Amino acid sequence: MARGTAAGPRAVLAYLIRRLFAAAVMLVVIILVVFCIFFLVPKWAGVDPAAAFVGKQADPAAIEAVRQKLGLADPIFVQVWEFFKGIFAGRTYAAGGDVTQCAAPCFGYSFRSEQAIWPVLTDRFPVTLALALGAAVLWLIVGVGAGVLSALKRGSLWDRGAMIVALSGVSLPIYFTAMLSLSAFVYGLKWMDGQYVPLADSFTGWLGGMILPWVTLAFLYAAMYARITRATMLEVLGEDYIRTARAKGLTEPVVIGKHAMRSTMTPILTMFGMDFGALIGGAILTETAFSLPGLGQAVLSAIRNQDLPVILGVTLITSLAVIVANLLVDLLYAVIDPRVRLS
Repeated sequence: MARGTAAGPRAVLAYLIRRLFAAAVMLVVIILVVFCIFFLVPKWAGVDPAAAFVGKQADPAAIEAVRQKLGLADPIFVQVWEFFKGIFAGRTYAAGGDVTQCAAPCFGYSFRSEQAIWPVLTDRFPVTLALALGAAVLWLIVGVGAGVLSALKRGSLWDRGAMIVALSGVSLPIYFTAMLSLSAFVYGLKWMDGQYVPLADSFTGWLGGMILPWVTLAFLYAAMYARITRATMLEVLGEDYIRTARAKGLTEPVVIGKHAMRSTMTPILTMFGMDFGALIGGAILTETAFSLPGLGQAVLSAIRNQDLPVILGVTLITSLAVIVANLLVDLLYAVIDPRVRLS
């Protein structure tokens, strides 16, 4: 990104190609790092990766079978190649006469549940995506709106009250606000039943089961976004070009909406790319509190059962989501801020 004159279609396309290439390289690096963490580092620590994949109660025969199936006895570069190839072309796990097929994209195979990881991820991903999208809409509207109003009414009763609420939102653990909302609206007032209903079964039931998780998750992020929006807006309002716009006789809504907000949105977009991408990996505490069958619940269950392939798969999906989110944020910079151009 650079500041200067507007870029033409060729510059935009060239920038997009460079960013896609950089994202692909970053994803490869992440896969290598994650692979080393799960397969190479345990060897350095004196832990047998095959035993870790099977579990503590496995007998030596089962451990040896998994070692043969995963190819853990092969050189490390062979293991890395097989892992990469499995993502794009599928993989065959074979040990003697025992053959297991893992169709592409193969992010691993759980010998605990006897199933490939990719179907588990795709089955739970829509729940996590719905949770992240709904909460993101709420925290952007409420958080950014509250921050802008607080900056415009600096020192007022609204400003003090909004920042107190924001400080509470940042300080309170999310599992506390989740339990509090369940206690108040489900068990106390009985406005909701607190049960998750699949969207395919009932839209109204699904919506009713998602409202509290959305609000609970958005409360934490809205508080952070309100604080950063207020601080950024106050800084922007002190810039020379804002005073110049007012001196030219532009109305306050035009000054705030067309000029100040564009500069204010740049750090907010940066935060949003990281926060939303990370949530795609699963909001573990929120999903656990409200019993949502998303990726966060899958990770928590995998940790309890020491099902490493599931943890590995979710880690890769989260990394990919963060990379894609930040790529989109980079492209949106030029749309939000007219001073930023692609080069």
